[in-house]
Amino acid sequence: MADGNLAASFRRLISATGPISLMQFMGESNARYYSENEVFGEQGDFITAPEVSQMFGELIGLWLADIWIRAGRTEPAHYVELGPGRGFLARDAQRAMRRYGLEPRINLVEGSTRLRDVQLEQVPDAVFHNDLSTIPMEGPVLIVANEFLDALPVRQLVMTGNGWREVMVDVAEDGENFRFVAGHTPMDSAVPEKRRDAPVGTVIETCPGAAATLFEVAGRLVNQGGVALFIDYGHVAPRTGSTLQAIRNHQKRDPLEAPGEMDLTAHVDFDQMAQIALSRGAKWIGTTTQGRWLTALGIHQRADALAGFAPHYREALLRARDRLVAPDQMGELFKVLALSDPDWPDGTGFDNPD
Repeated sequence: MADGNLAASFRRLISATGPISLMQFMGESNARYYSENEVFGEQGDFITAPEVSQMFGELIGLWLADIWIRAGRTEPAHYVELGPGRGFLARDAQRAMRRYGLEPRINLVEGSTRLRDVQLEQVPDAVFHNDLSTIPMEGPVLIVANEFLDALPVRQLVMTGNGWREVMVDVAEDGENFRFVAGHTPMDSAVPEKRRDAPVGTVIETCPGAAATLFEVAGRLVNQGGVALFIDYGHVAPRTGSTLQAIRNHQKRDPLEAPGEMDLTAHVDFDQMAQIALSRGAKWIGTTTQGRWLTALGIHQRADALAGFAPHYREALLRARDRLVAPDQMGELFKVLALSDPDWPDGTGFDNPD
């Protein structure tokens, strides 16, 4: 049963104007969800990698410092994080970068005032931005986005007996719940020609927001120098089918059940993201799994070292390590995409990109 103010608003809108696009439904739902709910951690709806262990942010900081040093230590450098959660990743990465002489200004791209207050507790010197447009234009950028792209609204097209149509959201016959329907407007021209001849029921999913983000980030890298890491769950080869899902209280739910009260996400198309970056002249360092990447960066050695300093936490440290790298946990589902200025060196962990 869909309830809440946003659900009521959607019902009124649909009653007045007809079905709305899935992209609008997802976009407005997530905007409400992230601005009004406690979403991260054990008390929230899901746990992200930086909250699993400090090792995650530390290794990202070391990776950034290593490539920055090999690129010539250009200053001023700017750490830029998209969707910084509760600030744990930025805090841990900053601590690791400082050990190697890299002290970039910390720029957090965050629109939620409530989350900004939480992030300041971890990174008191952070500078906040609503988007990338206000990030300084001089000096290399070190961009990190962990579980950011997956929350951007997706657009779905479905092949019907009358051709391609956009997936819309309508109110069900009971007048309360929501349901998916196919739109009336022909959308064949929006589908690549080689994919138009598909069986009825085929769904193609795109994410305009993710594409725009990669386009802008790649341009920054080419113009300013620097690197970017995008870490998220998704696929490395083109595919069809809906990947839309909802998480509430750490459990999967019906994505249409409670707009604004659940986290709506979709898998990231890493192949498309790489192609967009390449089209702007950025260098694609590679795409690999989170487990393979963290292993190459030395997470096993880091866990052993921490356990040596604090033996009573050894079991917890090893559990956290396994959660990040094990194939049946986050290790295979999550991917890491790395980009850079064409003149910057390659980063560790991408010798054999997927």
